[in-house]
Amino acid sequence: MSEPIVWLTIFVLSVFVGIEVISKVSSTLHTPLMSGANAIHGVILLGAIIVTAHAHGVALVVGLVAIVLAAVNMVGGFVVTDRMLQMFTRRKPPKSASESGAAA
Repeated sequence: MSEPIVWLTIFVLSVFVGIEVISKVSSTLHTPLMSGANAIHGVILLGAIIVTAHAHGVALVVGLVAIVLAAVNMVGGFVVTDRMLQMFTRRKPPKSASESGAAA
């Protein structure tokens, strides 16, 4: 079997395994999993920066575009995670006029 076919088979199988694993995760675990994925993505982004530093020509341009897109993805993931975590915090009740010290 040729090498590209082997890599394509591995990729397709990993997609199916990923879909099965993610679909079985309960909704209460999505926030911690997303935080972990963002942390891993930060390490991957650092590796991409190091690899792109040694690239030349077209590879440099592709690497820079990949770094920008990966950084946007990582920051967006942290923003979404923060918004999800805010759903679980208790809101303080608004202070009434008598409690705020504004006497008439």
